Amino acid sequence: MKNIKKQLIIILIIAAMTLSFVSCSGTDKTETFEFTLAHFFPGTHPAETVFVQGWINKIDEATGGRVKITSYSGGTLVGANETYNQVVEGVADIGLSCFSYTRGQFPVLEAFELPGIIYENSKVASMVAWEGIKELNPAEVQDTKLLMVIATGPGDLFTTTPVRNLGDLQGLEIRATGLSAKTIEALGGIPVGMPQSDAYEALSKGIVKGNLSPVEVLKGWKHGEVTDYITRTPFLYNTLFFVTMNLDKWNSMPKELQDIITETTETFHQEVGIGLWDMQNEAGMDYAINEQGMEVIDLTEEEAAIWIEKVQGIQDEYSNNMTSLGLDDALDTVKALADKYNGIY
Repeated sequence: MKNIKKQLIIILIIAAMTLSFVSCSGTDKTETFEFTLAHFFPGTHPAETVFVQGWINKIDEATGGRVKITSYSGGTLVGANETYNQVVEGVADIGLSCFSYTRGQFPVLEAFELPGIIYENSKVASMVAWEGIKELNPAEVQDTKLLMVIATGPGDLFTTTPVRNLGDLQGLEIRATGLSAKTIEALGGIPVGMPQSDAYEALSKGIVKGNLSPVEVLKGWKHGEVTDYITRTPFLYNTLFFVTMNLDKWNSMPKELQDIITETTETFHQEVGIGLWDMQNEAGMDYAINEQGMEVIDLTEEEAAIWIEKVQGIQDEYSNNMTSLGLDDALDTVKALADKYNGIY
């Protein structure tokens, strides 16, 4: 009897030690985590079907099913303008949206959307943004776990009346957000702020006469149905999209899973994310010309130079503001990285 009791005591001690070790070491390979992801793109948009679902599947595969992410598209969980702050608050665990939708909240990151800087394509713009943000590490994005940033690259003017020169733009209501609003204002247009999801109705009803955006919106958001002209302005536009996570939810996972997600996301960013808008822009242009019969307008070199001179003041104002904050290296970082990646892509 004494031997049996002794054996039971030993078994209990071993069991307790095992449980204690698992609890302290955080190596429970069976624990699973479920997260929500909110964004404003419609469910049929490549941002959902290719980007979000592609990333979710890669995370599921890489973690052996231990991390499950459910996407809520079309603004069904949170609105486009609220996404970042709602991730901070924990309403959504992960969010995808534009920094420019909350103008003034991300002053350092505005450097990546300034007019007058040429990005050859979305690969260049995305690499400049992600590498630059990691290098600058701005305080304004420290309240979430920033997972990746991609960019549209160059954008154009899509209008219901032709814009062949600066005079045609004067007094024209143009949908524009973030720094794009300042850009349109500097050129003599009237900026009207709204998320992309509201622009179709605004264009169809004549509330705005145009949109400053990447070409993909002509197909992805069907704006080719309600505009007639494309004025090529690759020096005016670039928009950054973030994928970011609530800090508490990120910290709820063991480091092992955090490392897997980080590595998997970096690979996905390179293989899919940076070229997402190039793929869409090509399809958008084909749709606009061949299916909607839109006219493409190319500015002369002389005319483009006039436009660029008009928006130079926005860069100057930004530099002065950053200098006053002790952050005057942001624009220099962007320009140097743009030169670097325009030469690669």
